[in-house]
Amino acid sequence: MVMCPPPSSTAYPRLIADIGGTNARFALIERPGGEPLALRSLSCAAFDGPAEAVRAWLAETGAALPAVAAFGIAAPVSGDAVAMTNGRWRFSVEVLRATLGLRCLRVINDFTALAMALPGLAGDALERIGGGEARPGAPLGLLGPGTGLGISGLIPAPGGPVPLQGEGGHVSLPARTTRETQVVAWLAMRHGHVSAERVLSGPGLVALHDALRALDGAPVVPVSAEEVSTRAQAAACPYCMEALSMFCALLGTVAGDLALTLGARGGIYIGGGVVPRLGEFFAHSAFRTRFEAKGRFQPYLAQIPTSVIRSPHAALLGASAALDVGFEIGYTACAKLP
Repeated sequence: MVMCPPPSSTAYPRLIADIGGTNARFALIERPGGEPLALRSLSCAAFDGPAEAVRAWLAETGAALPAVAAFGIAAPVSGDAVAMTNGRWRFSVEVLRATLGLRCLRVINDFTALAMALPGLAGDALERIGGGEARPGAPLGLLGPGTGLGISGLIPAPGGPVPLQGEGGHVSLPARTTRETQVVAWLAMRHGHVSAERVLSGPGLVALHDALRALDGAPVVPVSAEEVSTRAQAAACPYCMEALSMFCALLGTVAGDLALTLGARGGIYIGGGVVPRLGEFFAHSAFRTRFEAKGRFQPYLAQIPTSVIRSPHAALLGASAALDVGFEIGYTACAKLP
């Protein structure tokens, strides 16, 4: 239930944030169409909650706190109480607004925020993977592995496109090959439900590496997601290479499922912190082949473009755009008028 009317689209400057499971980025936008200013990235683990992180940002930048703010956060947002899925921050939107002294605070899911930015992305902000041409006015799909797996989309509507607010990263992971089936079974023995996020995320890349080693009876080798990615791209470890290749292929399968579910003929976009760092490895992976590998619907999917988001500020700009829509997204708390 919204506590107040949505903020005015003329409310500038505005504080915006993109809060992921690992880092939180804060910035100011001072005018319509403006670029994020006073941008800082802070470790979520270093702070007890968003209020403490905002105060650290203020101290570090010397910025003045605006009256209006919008935060995109890696959590489902369906009311005043927000709990991060892959982080320890728990807070009330209204209490956070009052604590910071804001007139109005809107909190939305981080991938809902990123979806809001999609119509403005073009040129160097995107890297095309494979063929296809976007159909104007059609739905857009969005997914991205990071600390977790975010999924959203943008659906055309008479008053302007509407972003999806879902938790699609927690759908069951589909396996296509015998090796993938073995990996899913190994993970199921340890976790029960094997979601797409269990594998298609930074921690998931490590889980893939560990599963492949275990299935072959190879010795345990502790690695980070960054090490798996780096060793795979350098062809320095066969298990890292197999893990990253399987990661890209499974992401293609999930992306194809999303495209079919949404009818996303306007394109599928890939965000998050993992894929943009894979460079040529991802471009030459099985991602696009697996994206299209849907039997009779291969020709349908072959017409849909897939792109990696390269814009460093897309999620922040999307959070700002969420303040300008005439309908409620996430949860908004505002001070009572005198």
